[in-house]
Amino acid sequence: MHPLLDNVFWHALTGPHARFAVGDGGARRFAPGFSPIVAFADPQRPDLAALVPHCAVGERFYCAGWSGAAPAGWCVELEASMLCMAWQGETPAEDDAPDAVPLGPAHVAEAMALAELTRPGPFGPRTLELGEYFGCFEGGRLVAMSGERMAAGPLREISGVATHPDAQGRGFARRLMRKLIRRELLRGETPFLHVMGGNAGAVALYRRMGFALAHETVVRVIARA
Repeated sequence: MHPLLDNVFWHALTGPHARFAVGDGGARRFAPGFSPIVAFADPQRPDLAALVPHCAVGERFYCAGWSGAAPAGWCVELEASMLCMAWQGETPAEDDAPDAVPLGPAHVAEAMALAELTRPGPFGPRTLELGEYFGCFEGGRLVAMSGERMAAGPLREISGVATHPDAQGRGFARRLMRKLIRRELLRGETPFLHVMGGNAGAVALYRRMGFALAHETVVRVIARA
């Protein structure tokens, strides 16, 4: 697997997505409005002091790879296992979602509502700016979406995979993901994704699609106390 996957959030926030990041020293975060994610140059020794000037008391962030005790002034609100999976399959021969609509500023409210309903992971009103996002609409309503979040070297993360409960079981998520996978591979990029370790159904689906496990890590939700 690609070595940048070992600390991909850091490589994204100090690389292709540095323009969307704030922070200094050994800590970076997406600017307010984007996905609430932080990253550290050394995840096992997170430079939380460098993060303090760039976040508010009570503001919550997701971070990966850190399993030590929380220093004074910080608290861990949630801890779980997260899998990083990278594409190992063939390039899809066709666009499986040719009618999907590119999502942009006009769709922020609908995308946020779908994300709040389905909880696909860290999502903010400016997340759509991080890459290509596509959605499926029925009766003028956004019922499914998927897009790109992290970018690091040749790696491109598929994220924001969400389907409205009324539309689940009809293959929307799979078709949108395959659309993105095909576009990324044709650009010479390697698709990857993150999934919670306890979501056995999603892990099995991604394996069937062509993703393979790169590594497993701890993921936390942290906040300034």
